[in-house]
Amino acid sequence: MAILSVNAGSSTLKFSLYPLAQQQVQPQMLNGSIDGLEPGGLPEMRWTFQGQSHSRKLDLGDDQIFARALLSLHELLAATPGMPVMQAVVHRVVHGGARYRASVVVTDAVLADLTQLISLAPLHQPANLEGIRAFSQAFAGLPQVACFDTAFHATLPEVDYRFALPEALHQQGLRRYGFHGLSYQYVMGVLQQGSANGNGRVLMAHLGNGASLCAAQAGQSCATSMGFSALDGLMMGTRPGSLDSGVLLYLVEQGWDHDRLVKLLYKQSGLLGVSGVSADMRRLRADTSPAAKLAVDMFTYRVARESGALVACLQGLDVLAFSGGIGEHDVALRAELGQRMAWLGVQIDPLRNAHATADQVMSIHAPGSAVEVWVVPTDEGVVAAREAARLLRA
Repeated sequence: MAILSVNAGSSTLKFSLYPLAQQQVQPQMLNGSIDGLEPGGLPEMRWTFQGQSHSRKLDLGDDQIFARALLSLHELLAATPGMPVMQAVVHRVVHGGARYRASVVVTDAVLADLTQLISLAPLHQPANLEGIRAFSQAFAGLPQVACFDTAFHATLPEVDYRFALPEALHQQGLRRYGFHGLSYQYVMGVLQQGSANGNGRVLMAHLGNGASLCAAQAGQSCATSMGFSALDGLMMGTRPGSLDSGVLLYLVEQGWDHDRLVKLLYKQSGLLGVSGVSADMRRLRADTSPAAKLAVDMFTYRVARESGALVACLQGLDVLAFSGGIGEHDVALRAELGQRMAWLGVQIDPLRNAHATADQVMSIHAPGSAVEVWVVPTDEGVVAAREAARLLRA
């Protein structure tokens, strides 16, 4: 038996297959992605099975591209010798709102509830839900499980999640939710096992195209940089992060409508907006233009600035952990953040930092550092698979 863990985006479908042994999740035996699912894209499936990498171009036509992609995945699983029987499909869903504070088996009622949250996460939620619908058809009869990026932050205290708005608006759900919860749940579990201070004052930095920070104590989220939507907090690949709401009022006064604002905030800002070059940190590092350098400097500065706020919430710091595509691979960014946080007693070992680029958990603090510093390659898929296994055992 096995659980298929999927993350459906607007143009990409990521998948991993986790075998079960006595209902316990084992290391993944297959993982891959189907890219190019956007209109006009060039769909291609890439996957790794038993250490061997494969790829296949897909001719999906122009109609129901996502559903046809899932049929290709279904055919791959059915045709590969040694594949275990799937017990469930588990989906990463960005927003569970105030109601869904834990993973659930998806029903029509659950799907209807989650659809009401699309406006809170317009970049991710529609694709997540389309993935659930499509998998329900392609893998008919299998339980579909939803795991929420907001669930890890259900422990936020009211002083953190409450906005300074009238009660009537709060009752409508206008509050801080927090995101990247599956990643933080995984990183927290690794730190609790690998660090003597894992249950202490921990700051986790999930830095990628989407970026956020989470302050945790005793293994629970107590403050986070993202809020009501996935726009708040840190500067990101194409999102601005924290922005004076007066800017939006000004743009509305200038005639900007809702759709134009959505495009600006979700697709045209952040690293891409400042640099005018790319949202990819690797490309910006290689670019010598002043605008590219400014974008990188701003990203680093915003992480350091927001880190100070969350450390204040924790009243000190015992462990700093990096994850996400940038956090796991950008040696220079980790080094600069270590220097900016030296006032906390953070000392990063240059050699260990330079070698922490592979897919392995690694501590990178110097022997005299007052704060442990870790690089933890995240695995949201295994967290989702474990959640699904737990639900199926219940």
